[in-house]
Amino acid sequence: MRARPERIGSRAEMDMDLKPGGELDDFRQMVRAAVAQDLPPDMRARQRAFGGLQSENRDALKWAAILNERGWSVPHWPVEHGGQDWTPLQKFVFEDELASAWAPDVNWGATHMVGPVIYTFGTEEQKARFLPDIRAGRYYWAQGFSEPGNGSDLANLRTAAVLQGDRYIVNGQKIWTSGAHDADWGFFLVRTDPAVKAQRGISFLLIDLKSPGITIRQIPEINGEADLCEVFLDNVEVPAENLVGEPGMGWTYAKFLLDHERTTSSFIYWNKRELRRVRAIAEAETLDGLPLARLPQFQSRLARLEAEVAALEWSVLRVLAAEEFAYDLTAVASTLKVSGSRLQQAITELQVDLYGALAMRQFPIELAHQTPTPLWPENIAGRTATALGSRAATIFGGTLQIQRGIIAKLAFGL
Repeated sequence: MRARPERIGSRAEMDMDLKPGGELDDFRQMVRAAVAQDLPPDMRARQRAFGGLQSENRDALKWAAILNERGWSVPHWPVEHGGQDWTPLQKFVFEDELASAWAPDVNWGATHMVGPVIYTFGTEEQKARFLPDIRAGRYYWAQGFSEPGNGSDLANLRTAAVLQGDRYIVNGQKIWTSGAHDADWGFFLVRTDPAVKAQRGISFLLIDLKSPGITIRQIPEINGEADLCEVFLDNVEVPAENLVGEPGMGWTYAKFLLDHERTTSSFIYWNKRELRRVRAIAEAETLDGLPLARLPQFQSRLARLEAEVAALEWSVLRVLAAEEFAYDLTAVASTLKVSGSRLQQAITELQVDLYGALAMRQFPIELAHQTPTPLWPENIAGRTATALGSRAATIFGGTLQIQRGIIAKLAFGL
């Protein structure tokens, strides 16, 4: 049954006071109760143990299907496309509660990236074909942007799509394509016109990853995972109807996609949750019989992180409140990305430091359900793997150096 709670916390109210309270607290309790009822215990346990920057891919689809039963799988979408008429504060509370409950992420590439591009620029046929499946979590989507030798320099991509009759013939290679080995569909930037200015020759193409000519290879990672992939496209035939919007407008759509959710790159909900886990670990682990939480050197590191996370949260709320900034909003989004990604690294590094030598041991995720012991603490499964994985936080989605360049140019005119 679809739930459509009353809007709480209008933009005008947010301008006056960003502090939650009253009806917004009631909304939080309603969301918390619904998630506690709907979230399968085994799914929660896997996410709590995995606890990294991504969820198990198939859990993400199953959870999207569960949320869709309440009409909550894409609450940030416009109502006419299946979203909820929630205020920014309600959406913030909803995402915060999902993270706190250890719910899996829904398929981010589908719900927060390609979905908004399709309902904004796609044809009516594309909306009818793809949006219901995204809401219901029927297919996993991967993002095919980066290429070998280019990375974040999307303007110089070389994957070519040549129109022949009613089909595009696609040849090229993508890399760092997260989840491609599990994905059913991909949204790709391809070059459809090599004769014009680089940005003008790029188009946005939806590709069935089961198509003949596609080869996907997983890339082993230092943390033992292999979620990142190479995607090779060799004479892949893609129906022309899978082109989103106009040919040559892919650069514009990609910028829209990356700017659409300006606050998500802060990973604020993840950072808040993992900081709470820091304190739990420090209270459980001891040194000479004394909880690590009582050591001054820990307390100083924790205080600094708590201050930085609080500042990041208020910065996110200011953006959601549509506060007038002196700087370009793209520079603001880059600032959130820099702060959020660096916090991911600092928080997970502290988690590993608290465990000391125990962090050197491998704790298989699949055994995370076992009863905690002194040699197998409650929170340890996945901690080292997550800390290692977080090293990429300042690379994916635009490297730290690129984000600082954007800030320098757009905020300070350098």
